[in-house]
Amino acid sequence: MPSGESVVKFIPAIGESDFRKLRELGAGYIDKTDFIREVLSDMSAVLLFPRPRRFGKTLNVSALGYFLRKSEEDLTHLFEGLNVARDSKAMAHFQKYPTVFLTFKDVKASSFAAALTGIREQIVEAYVEHRSLLDGGTLDPTTARRFQRVLDGEVSADELQYSLKWLSKALFERHKKGVVILIDEYDTPIQSGYLNGFFDEIVLFFRNFLSAALKDNNALFKGVLTGILRVSKENMFSGLNNIEVYSILSPQYATAFGFTEEEVAGIVDPDRLEEVRSWYNGYLFGGQVIYNPWSILNYVKKGTLAPYWVNTSSNELIERLATQHGMGLSAMSAALLNGETIDIPIDDNVVLRDIERQPDALWNFLLFSGYLKLVELRSDDMGDMRGKLTIPNIEVRNVYRTMFRHWLERAAPKPDMLDDLVQALLNGNAPKVQKLVERILLTVISFQDPAGKEPEKLYHGLVLGLLVYLEAHYEVRSNRESGYGRADVLMRPKTPGKPGVVMELKVRDDDETPEEVLADAAKQIRDRRYAAELEHAGASPVREYAMAFDGEQVWVKLLE
Repeated sequence: MPSGESVVKFIPAIGESDFRKLRELGAGYIDKTDFIREVLSDMSAVLLFPRPRRFGKTLNVSALGYFLRKSEEDLTHLFEGLNVARDSKAMAHFQKYPTVFLTFKDVKASSFAAALTGIREQIVEAYVEHRSLLDGGTLDPTTARRFQRVLDGEVSADELQYSLKWLSKALFERHKKGVVILIDEYDTPIQSGYLNGFFDEIVLFFRNFLSAALKDNNALFKGVLTGILRVSKENMFSGLNNIEVYSILSPQYATAFGFTEEEVAGIVDPDRLEEVRSWYNGYLFGGQVIYNPWSILNYVKKGTLAPYWVNTSSNELIERLATQHGMGLSAMSAALLNGETIDIPIDDNVVLRDIERQPDALWNFLLFSGYLKLVELRSDDMGDMRGKLTIPNIEVRNVYRTMFRHWLERAAPKPDMLDDLVQALLNGNAPKVQKLVERILLTVISFQDPAGKEPEKLYHGLVLGLLVYLEAHYEVRSNRESGYGRADVLMRPKTPGKPGVVMELKVRDDDETPEEVLADAAKQIRDRRYAAELEHAGASPVREYAMAFDGEQVWVKLLE
């Protein structure tokens, strides 16, 4: 089919995650029903699919639910023309199983009590859907009493942990058929617990809740869970020895969530595919190139490149972690902003509490949440996984730019200080640069001790954060090859004729004077001709700065 015709016919239903509604509306749908085939052929009783938000988790689970749910209504029309309908083995399971669907995507609570209220509402909703089980007297008296108590809101918090198991048992009693349990975004309440101080309580609840329903439950045919993370705290899933986790590292189900290159090419104008790729591509799931589906669908509908995915929800957790860990003072953050990679141990068991203590846990959190991309995965000498990570695309890069800007604006004593600093750098006003950098350091130095193992990189990360918002007019890079060496920071104008900036940052040792450190930095700038790249690019004039740091003290010299 010609690409133009395909684009015209594909009309996305933005935000519609109910499979039946989407199909009956006649909206554009990228066929992901191979997911249903794979789940049914999977020998694991319980499957967990951690994926970034807005990657099609809810729609896939909804399609699976409509396919498997036992119903007197024939839903064949929903699957006409789709891959799963051509699979006779899969179709043998069509509408055969009593099914329970729960979604916790909206349980974003500020307290444990509020979280339980949200969870309880979802469970009661599921009971209401199956309240016909109380008719006919087919349930044993104990099961019937429990069922009615849940409907009436009379079960305690402790009893609520077993309510999903009770419902599955009741369905099995009535239908004499294994039950399908689908839980979408199971970890949303857990992330709220981490943010709001009830993490241990909510983890304990879910450990008991999931174990009761999904482990050693003879009524269970298949359990499928989705979320953003595989939360690991006090072995939350240790009781579920029948669970199989398929993270973004797994080759299985690699293309089930998100769009492949071929799928995107089928709905995007081929003349604009390259720019679409730069904005929304960049993910590797199980070795497969994957696009962000939310952004692609919004682009197809609206026809403009914009940060659709990153604007769909708050980045509160990301920004909080960045502030706590001083990412603006991190050499790894600087490398990422430069378009480079960072090399870290990879572990898909994300321990939220460890993020506060272990930097590797933070980078893993960003990876599995969709804010970083895995470009290489390997095993080290001990058999542990290591990987190289980078920022996946332009859209996500905007998150980091915004995050650093907000972080630094909060740190700056007055709102226009960052603008003043940039203007001072471009104008060659070394005394003002020294004064402003020192005042900012006095505020932000508590985020991370600059006397660590590599203090130069910490200060250098601060400077990069200060300059990141210049990206529209300047290419800001650090440790770039230039002349005969590597300058700490280069500001190269994108338009010839504008000023350029070179900065060499040094940390003063106890036996050195500030003047000696500045002289050493100045000599390095001149001997290695750091300004060569900027002069070749047409920057005029080129401001060369030697900078010396000692804790919260700064000395700045402009080379003449």
